[in-house]
Amino acid sequence: MIPLFFLVVSGECLVAFLLLVKIGPLRELMMKGLDQVKMRKGTILTIAGTISVILFSNFISIVKIQNKGSKVGTMTPMDQVLWRTNLLEATLMGFSLFLGFLIDRMHHYMRKLIKLRSSTGASNQEVERLEKEKMVLKEKEEKAAEEVNRLRKEILNLTDNLKKLKLDCTEKQKQVETAEAHVTALQKQAEDLLLEYDRLLEDNQNLQNEALAYRS
Repeated sequence: MIPLFFLVVSGECLVAFLLLVKIGPLRELMMKGLDQVKMRKGTILTIAGTISVILFSNFISIVKIQNKGSKVGTMTPMDQVLWRTNLLEATLMGFSLFLGFLIDRMHHYMRKLIKLRSSTGASNQEVERLEKEKMVLKEKEEKAAEEVNRLRKEILNLTDNLKKLKLDCTEKQKQVETAEAHVTALQKQAEDLLLEYDRLLEDNQNLQNEALAYRS
């Protein structure tokens, strides 16, 4: 079993190395392979459980051999070989389980990291879109502000023109009132002149009558 576990540990070390170091598309291929492996979670747990049982059995064997050597005072060469073999197997199995757990965690967190990067990329795109919309709204706001300023200037100009027109209208109204007063005065003066003219005609007629009477 020792060569088998050496092979397993070497393979796990290679997988861990490929997960840690990005070499071309190997990391992506390894991630996809681990995704496929994790789909058979029951098989993996069965293998891990079997290795754990064997590891526990080796640990018990190591303890028994040590206890036997302690009682006798020394271990026989066979016991030493068995002890070293069990210790090596236990070490390889423990290291294999540790590497398996490490690879599982690395795969889990790298998958989370990939999802986080994807969501971050989507968030960045959303932020860029919002920034563009903000720029468009800012441009519209600037145009609206310019239009408001232009309308304000037009309103001010119209207000000034209206004030000027009111002043002109007031002056013309005063001129009209003055002209009407002058016309009224002229009319009154004309009436007085007509009365005076009528009186003079009457006096002239009287004088003519007196002259005719005197001649007769």
